[in-house]
Amino acid sequence: MNTQSERVPADAARDAGGVIPLAVPDLSGREAEYLQECIRSTFVSSVGPFVERLEQMVAGLSGAREAVATSCGTTGLHAALTAVGVGRDDLVILPTFTFVASANAVAHCGAMPWLFDIDAASWTIDPARLEHALATETLRRGNHVVHAASGRRVAAMLPVHTLGTPADMQRIRALAQSYGLPVVADGAAALGATCGGRALGGLADLTVYSFNGNKTITAGGGGAVVGDDAELVRLVRHLTTTARVGRDYVHDRVGFNYRMTNLNAAVGCAQLERVESLVAAKRSIRHKYDDAFRGIEGVGLFPDVPDRTSACWFSGIVIADDRVPGVPAICEALRSHGIEARAFWRPMHLQPAFQDAPGGPFPVSSGLHARVLTLPCSTHLSDADQDYVIAVVRKLLA
Repeated sequence: MNTQSERVPADAARDAGGVIPLAVPDLSGREAEYLQECIRSTFVSSVGPFVERLEQMVAGLSGAREAVATSCGTTGLHAALTAVGVGRDDLVILPTFTFVASANAVAHCGAMPWLFDIDAASWTIDPARLEHALATETLRRGNHVVHAASGRRVAAMLPVHTLGTPADMQRIRALAQSYGLPVVADGAAALGATCGGRALGGLADLTVYSFNGNKTITAGGGGAVVGDDAELVRLVRHLTTTARVGRDYVHDRVGFNYRMTNLNAAVGCAQLERVESLVAAKRSIRHKYDDAFRGIEGVGLFPDVPDRTSACWFSGIVIADDRVPGVPAICEALRSHGIEARAFWRPMHLQPAFQDAPGGPFPVSSGLHARVLTLPCSTHLSDADQDYVIAVVRKLLA
């Protein structure tokens, strides 16, 4: 029971005239200056110097040799999966606990996810379950790995760095090499994270980031695909630029118009100039929530895994099954106090669009998704506002 929040100032969250939002971008850098530069130069579409600059910055920050900017994270995933050979009727290994964009990208290839549960400590794909399934539920057919029950080719692995917490890439890469499977990592919110002391860009064949509006680093939209294999990244670039060959409107395969605009890249470059401070702010917010809620009965914390440094995209707490009130009631109560909070991803095996996907069982994901409460974590969240959020949540949990 908490006894420290009997006196919570009712209007503290509205000092600035509004609700404390869940996650909004900090645009206090050179974003406006760079956008004006785009307008002055007339480079506002998919050609322009900021696109190239963003690609160079993202490659460097992610520890990869090459990067291709894309129109969003989902299109980056689609192009990356296509580049490694995922096609119609294939299966792609995917954790069920992910945002729907991961599974959608698989479906856009004409393939289907093979869904796996997550490890409770990291909320990323459980490599032990994956190893067991590959050993007992697949067979070799020539150079292919085939899912025995469905007869589908297993074409790739798509681990997800959940909330910026890296998956166990050492074990995943070992399994991938053993079975001859390419790895495309969904690192949507993981720029700045490390695994075993290494940045994530070189730990998969391709890694995909998102720069959506609620990400730590935003371009207003957009994404990027990074990797060390120059030929593979060149194929991604070719696919995302309509597979055009030369200047005479010859297209050598079915491609996509997945290019990032110079306008988006201008915002992204201004954000990337401050990436260290923005990620540090996210981590500081996470640590403060952890310190405030650690040890409260019926309340769990977000993952903190040894040898993996999270980018801490979202922060919050986990409510026990028997805790009253539950997540929906807490969200409603927080809204009445001027605080935005939300539940989290519904796993793919509970989504109507993917109900026929093979996989399971899912004891961790099924029990977790309804208990996650995300709390305000904008990079410029003030100490006073976070203190207010903590005080209100602790009172609601008392």
